[in-house]
Formats: sequence, structure tokens, C-alpha cells
Amino acid sequence: MNDGVELRHLRYFLAVAEELHFGRAAARLHIAQPALTQQIQRLETLLATRLFDRTSRSVALTPAGEVLRERAAAILGHASRDLDEVARIGQGSQGRLYLGFVPSVLPLQPLRSVRRFRDRYPLVQIDLVEGYTTHMMAQLGHGALDMVIVRDPDEQSGAVVFPLATEPFMAVLPVDHPLAGRDALTGAELADEPLVFFPRAAGGHAHDKNLRPLIEAGHRPRIVQEGNNWTTILYLVGEGLGVTVAPRSATFTAPQTVRIVPLTETEATTTVYVAHRVADDRPLVRNFLALLPTGDMAELA
Repeated sequence: MNDGVELRHLRYFLAVAEELHFGRAAARLHIAQPALTQQIQRLETLLATRLFDRTSRSVALTPAGEVLRERAAAILGHASRDLDEVARIGQGSQGRLYLGFVPSVLPLQPLRSVRRFRDRYPLVQIDLVEGYTTHMMAQLGHGALDMVIVRDPDEQSGAVVFPLATEPFMAVLPVDHPLAGRDALTGAELADEPLVFFPRAAGGHAHDKNLRPLIEAGHRPRIVQEGNNWTTILYLVGEGLGVTVAPRSATFTAPQTVRIVPLTETEATTTVYVAHRVADDRPLVRNFLALLPTGDMAELA
């Protein structure tokens, strides 16, 4: 397009092309007829072609004007849609959000906010990425993820974290374990048991917090088997490979081969957080944060 041609020129042209009368077109546009005539002449000058054949009694489109009538409507339609899209992106109602999460938060249902968000902002694409807390936080820092929902993350510069829910730890034993019939257990009673646990690489801070009930008892935990997620860990416990200490919500889907027993004489807890980058104040991020069900999750803690 000629650099001097503006969208208003096309709107003026279309009004005249549809009315084939400068007076009616000017009234439709709410501008004076001389001003409209001047703008059409300006457009013809910019395009170096005549768009209308004018007489004292009629106005008709030239062949070039016929073509522009079709193209101008398409150009204005595209411009309107593109500008609307820009506005929606600026308002956070369109775009793409990359959300990371650790599987252990699923029983607390923080991801119910994804459906709420999709219902409210159907033009936003949410891509979910699953992984360890350390991996999720690293990808957040690198910009590969926009937000993450993690458990007990290590401190990381450049990240803002908000707590969503805090919950206690539970002892998990094979159903035929001698202590499985107890109503409550202490860390000291589990300290010498073989332990099935997640690798420290999944999150150093989370690893230490999870083992705190045993460490408080003055014993060094004896990890005999590792699992990549709580589902695997709980099933390994059910097979008799050891016991474990798990966040309460991680036991909600435990198999019938294990027994869940509350832990006493410890104040150890685990917290689920949502995190995003410090400088990321996009409406897209703010809109998702506003829908996180912190109240619902807190009731489960």
C-alpha cells in the first residue's frame, strides 16, 4: 500500500462506493461533503488513479474503483480483526500460556483453574508441562515456562512465589507391616525402616522437608529405593519394598496395598506454591493468578 494511504481514506472511499452519492456518503460518515470530496481526491492522488467518474448528476466507479471496493473491504476487515487481536492480547484474553506443574499437586486440584481460565478466556492456549520442581523452576527461569505450580521449591532469584496450600505429612506402610494397624506414628518409630523416596534431584528443599519427621528423631533416613513420582513410590511401598513419608494429598489415590497413618510429634509441613518471573506482569499471567483456587485448596490442607 502507498505509504500515504490511511484506513480512514478507505472507509471514506467505501462509503462513496456504496452510496454512489457524495452527499449521502458524507451524511453517513458525519462529515461535511467538501471534506469528503477532498479526502477522495487525496486518495486518488496517492494512488495516481481515478476511482470515480463524476458528473453533475451521477457518480460511478471506474474499473480501478471497482477493484478497490473489493480490496478495501477486505483490508478494513483484516485490520479490524488484527487490531482486536492486539487488544485481546494486551488484555490477557488471547495468547499462549506455558504452565508447568509437579504431579504431586494434582490431588489438591490447583489445575482446576485451567478449566476455569479456558472457560473465561477461550482464545488463550494453555500448554501444560509436567516435571520435577527443580526442572520446572529452571525452565521458568529460562523463559521456557510462564508459570509453575510446584512443591517446596528451592530459592531462585528472579522468581516470585505465592503459597497456595500447606498440608501435613503422612506415614505410608505396606498393609501387612507390623505398624500398619496403629492410629498414629512418630518419626522415631519409622527412622530405622527402609525408605522408598523420590530423588534429591527432584528438589533439594522438598527432599529435606519431606524427611524432616525422621531427621527430627535423630536418625539418618535409609533410602533403599527411589521413584520418580508419588504414584510409583506408593505402589512400591505396597509391594513391600519399604515405607515412606508423603504429603497427605499424595496419598489420596494410594493403592489398597498400603496403609496411611498420621504422623505425630512433628510440625513438619509441605507447601504448594505458584511461581512466575519477577518482571512478568502480563495480563495473561495476572488473569491466571486471579483464578487460582487458593481457598478451595486451603480447605484440603
